[in-house]
Amino acid sequence: MKVLSLTEPYATLIKEKKKWIETRSWKTDYRGELYIHASSTKIPKNWKDNTELFTLIENTPLNFGNIICKCNLVDCIYMTKEYVENIKEKSHQEYICGDYREERYAWVLDNITPILPIKATGSLSIWNYYTEKEIMTFLEQIEYGWVDDEKKKHLTIDETFSRKYRLQSPQEVIENKIGVCWDQVELERYYFKGYQNIKTYFIVHYDNDKCPTHTFLTYQKNNKYYWFEHAWEKWKGIHEYPSLEELLLDVKEKFILDELKNNYNKNNLCLYEYKKPKSNITVEEYYKHCEQEKK
Repeated sequence: MKVLSLTEPYATLIKEKKKWIETRSWKTDYRGELYIHASSTKIPKNWKDNTELFTLIENTPLNFGNIICKCNLVDCIYMTKEYVENIKEKSHQEYICGDYREERYAWVLDNITPILPIKATGSLSIWNYYTEKEIMTFLEQIEYGWVDDEKKKHLTIDETFSRKYRLQSPQEVIENKIGVCWDQVELERYYFKGYQNIKTYFIVHYDNDKCPTHTFLTYQKNNKYYWFEHAWEKWKGIHEYPSLEELLLDVKEKFILDELKNNYNKNNLCLYEYKKPKSNITVEEYYKHCEQEKK
């Protein structure tokens, strides 16, 4: 679903149907359904001096950090002097709810419908918000495997992996329709953009040989924690936990049981929380990136 983030109180003004036009400095060709997101940005002090504006939502709670309604974006109008004067004269309420200056754009909204709030971090421009089930459906198109430094695809991890593997960008994973868990987590990170408290983890057992690893993504929603898994076929799905600690312990136990067959040295088993790595890095560079993050 396409989403537009607005600073409060403008998002709530739309939700309450007090504002039907969003004014922007840039044009959009998009037409169709649109979520309205109230950003977490604090209201500038000088805005609060506009008592006429805030009277429109008096005693109405604001919705910082939430997607709060959906609507249809039906038009994008270049604002001429005549257009601005017409809004000012015939729709004073709309005029005080926007920035009506010549050479800006009026995004005309229709069919505004409030929804149950969805926690989201927001983004610039028009951005995409996908449900977890939609993301899993997207990932179903991705086969387990890897792409080497010559852009050749491999369906099995062989002796060439450690020297020829290169981490793909999310767009490359989509185009190639293949990736190991390292690649797939970066695609998941891309699709989960907008969710709150997204974390990615790298678990590894150092055995001076194959050093088995797994990467996975977690997120928080409605005071619950979720492990999103696609690459690990046996545990593919969305798993819910009451706490992040319980989630991490469960993944650890499954990794020990299924990947290590209970044959491991606890001192050699490590879990790292890591941030987004650069694309096209080697296996060695990927390990170093994760290992320098939070252990």
